[in-house]
Amino acid sequence: MSYDVIVIGAGPAGSTAAIELARQGRRVALVEREEFPRRKVCGEFMSAANIPIFHRLGVEEAWRAHAGPEIRKVALYAGKRMVTAPMPGGESFGRALGRDVLDTLLRDAAKGEGADLHQPCRAVALDHVDGEHEVTLEAAGGESRTLRAPIVIAAHGSWDRTTLPTGLPKNAGTRDLLGFKAYFKDAELADDTMPLLAFPGGYGGIVWADAGRLSLSCCIRAEALDRLRQEHSGTAAEIVHAHLLASCRGVREVLEGAELSGKWLATGSVRPAIRTRYQDGIFRVGNLAGEAHPAIAEGISMAIQSASLLGRELEGIDLHDAALRDAAGQRYSSSWVRRFGPRLQVSRTVAWMASRPHAFGGIAALVEAVPRLLTVGAGLSGKA
Repeated sequence: MSYDVIVIGAGPAGSTAAIELARQGRRVALVEREEFPRRKVCGEFMSAANIPIFHRLGVEEAWRAHAGPEIRKVALYAGKRMVTAPMPGGESFGRALGRDVLDTLLRDAAKGEGADLHQPCRAVALDHVDGEHEVTLEAAGGESRTLRAPIVIAAHGSWDRTTLPTGLPKNAGTRDLLGFKAYFKDAELADDTMPLLAFPGGYGGIVWADAGRLSLSCCIRAEALDRLRQEHSGTAAEIVHAHLLASCRGVREVLEGAELSGKWLATGSVRPAIRTRYQDGIFRVGNLAGEAHPAIAEGISMAIQSASLLGRELEGIDLHDAALRDAAGQRYSSSWVRRFGPRLQVSRTVAWMASRPHAFGGIAALVEAVPRLLTVGAGLSGKA
């Protein structure tokens, strides 16, 4: 089967790219290996900067109908400190929406725009044949099919275990970040507030998502979890949960009387970095193109915005012209760094401080004295 574009991965980045390109009249194949709905290790917050994109994609109304409350305040919960400040912006505010809902919403919008959905189908091979890309899919039941297109958009995520050349190596290290996520109900948190959690060895965040679900996500360094395992018994998630309660007053107060809803999810390793955005006719979007530390809660926003950025760069060009593709790839790569590079720098600083209480103590005290510093930090991380 021949297409103009093959998008591998139907998460927020992949589906956004599929919508953008299908609206341009391109023949788009959208490939997704998992059935929807699905839960993901993800903070689930989306900043107000995404609202114009949602409007253009035709999903703003549905997003507003399903997402959690507007997040008008940012907070810091570090040790015994609990500090709150206004979210920057003042007119529009971000919200959180569970990935089980968001991914389905965007995928369906892509189908509605005419994208050809291959789900559940795993992309098992990616080859360059006669100037085009050939993607081999393996469907449920072992059926195999082959797709061809001049360009491929890799949106399968940096955490995906894949045999494709667009995947990342999975060598584990003690400095790696391991991600955890859970929902709670009947928690005690103001519905307009999103706290950053700072604790020894890691960081996290909590926010009200859709349907009254409190979403808690966090990252912890592998070496820190190894030390905790020597002191405590239980699963990794149980140990991390206990560590959060023991080390962070804010978490204790929010979760006192709350009930875990479903199971903890875990993933690893999270390796924030800027990566190759374009090479040999393959574009990368989402955290496969580059990944900020989750401490700034910009993962979904960057995924959606990077895909939308790519869609604009590809608009109006002949995708079968290699020179035009390469020029668009260079523009996209440069634009990506200009837009998201500062967020990665901010995220590195916040993550380093938040996971090291001794280094962070003085700064946390300063934030407590001048809460507006939280507003400034949220603005620098892309929340406005």
